[in-house]
Amino acid sequence: MTRPDVTVVVAVYNTMPYLTECLNSLVKQSIGKDRLEIVAVDDGSTDDSGRELDRFAERYPGVVKVIHQANSGGPAAPSNRALEVATGRYVYFVGSDDHLGREALERMVKYADAHGSDVVVGKMVGTNGRYVHQALFQRNAPDVSLYDSALPFTLANTKLFRRDFVEQHKLRFPEDMPVGSDQPFTIEACVRAARVSVLADYTCYYAVKRGDASNITYRADHLARLRCTAQIMEHAAGLIEAGPKRDAVFKRHFTWELAKLVQDDFPSLDRATRDEVCAGIAELADAYFTDALRDSMDVRRRVRIALAQRGAVDLLVRAIEDEAEHGAPPMLLEDGRAYLRYPGFRDPALGLPDRLFEVVGESVPKQLADGTGLVSAAWEQDGDDMAVSLAVRVPVTGETGTATVRLAGRAMPKSADKPGGRRVPVGTALPALVGETGQEAAADGTGTVLLARIPLRPTRAKLGVRAYLDVAGSTYEIPVKTQGVPLPLARRWREKVPYRISATANAKGRLVITTAPLWEPPPGASLRLRRVLSRVKRKLTR
Repeated sequence: MTRPDVTVVVAVYNTMPYLTECLNSLVKQSIGKDRLEIVAVDDGSTDDSGRELDRFAERYPGVVKVIHQANSGGPAAPSNRALEVATGRYVYFVGSDDHLGREALERMVKYADAHGSDVVVGKMVGTNGRYVHQALFQRNAPDVSLYDSALPFTLANTKLFRRDFVEQHKLRFPEDMPVGSDQPFTIEACVRAARVSVLADYTCYYAVKRGDASNITYRADHLARLRCTAQIMEHAAGLIEAGPKRDAVFKRHFTWELAKLVQDDFPSLDRATRDEVCAGIAELADAYFTDALRDSMDVRRRVRIALAQRGAVDLLVRAIEDEAEHGAPPMLLEDGRAYLRYPGFRDPALGLPDRLFEVVGESVPKQLADGTGLVSAAWEQDGDDMAVSLAVRVPVTGETGTATVRLAGRAMPKSADKPGGRRVPVGTALPALVGETGQEAAADGTGTVLLARIPLRPTRAKLGVRAYLDVAGSTYEIPVKTQGVPLPLARRWREKVPYRISATANAKGRLVITTAPLWEPPPGASLRLRRVLSRVKRKLTR
């Protein structure tokens, strides 16, 4: 029998009805059945998965090979079992609840042969709400490094591996890890590979989130995930010496696996589990959380890791709960730097460095938007002159002299009305602000109230109210939320040519000022009719 080009390994445990779509996507691959081998290992399934595998094996003899074994508790043991019997030039791993694009295997094998690749990463997407990191799949890349690409954020084993390479380095999956057992295999393969290639111009893999979220990754508890992450990092540390390369890989584990242990569900854990999670994070942070790695992360995650590292469990709980309820904490501007004032900031008992709380090279519109809202709004009329007087609270203290409130018309970019506002590109002309401005400290000391008196022109306009904040060298445009503050009543304005002015909240709860003529001729009216109606209007307005 001719050696197949690729062996597809499928570890199976209770994945019906998803398994049927998975298997159909494999036997219908454009590479052809004569170049394909499928080795499926039933890991003690208790649903119809085993019978479905046997049905496909009977229908596709010589292509689908099925092994039944007692349940091992995870995908590692069945994957290792399949590797022992695989005969293809390449081996590809697929989750039994996922499926492939029809040309996936043919394209990846051709790409690997063309470039001499030991590993090929085909483009993956998530379905049914499954998240798959996309940064690696921006373009085809014949040769990528684990250390200067997004590859560390794509460490699943759902890749094409040259089987001689796998056997040469005796790559196998650790069978004592209930989750993440593919990461040590993938990391070592990427470290040892002569060439890792990315095929991004075709969607090869569709990762499915089951309707009941029963994927093993979603079922594992905090302590199991912590233990497995520690094993992954220890294995990687034995392959990659300390320094920038290791930091590049471990950034993934600090910002993903470890950060997910201290998310919104952390406060609901019992005290003993919270303490154990923090102790485990502290052990890994003490060993691997370098200053360079810390500075490469966003403030929110790095603060939570640091609080866990110091054993400040109660402060960590408070930080998580406060942010879930009120949004990001207020910001302090000082000496040209910006700090988010999370619990623990300048706490002498902890002695955490300011750098930990500093905004370092990251965009923070959401943090600013969370605490920006209307305090008051009122009309100020003097004869035919009209202005709107606004007080807007921003979550910033310190050097706020350059923060202003402006009115921006409907022509502003749609991105400006997104929940987090936007960072204004350098050189962008901001809407003019003509009027009086000022500021005062918020009563609670955690923000600043910006004051603005903005004259209005007699024209038809719909104006969004936005705060413009200069933070750490960047300007941010933040739509102002009304937050349920009473708005001034609509008012008639001017006598000879009356206008109506109103303040409303749009569908997203943002403050909008609308000015429009009280009366206009109907569209298409003749000049003579316009003159007649104008005279009637003047008489009526008297």
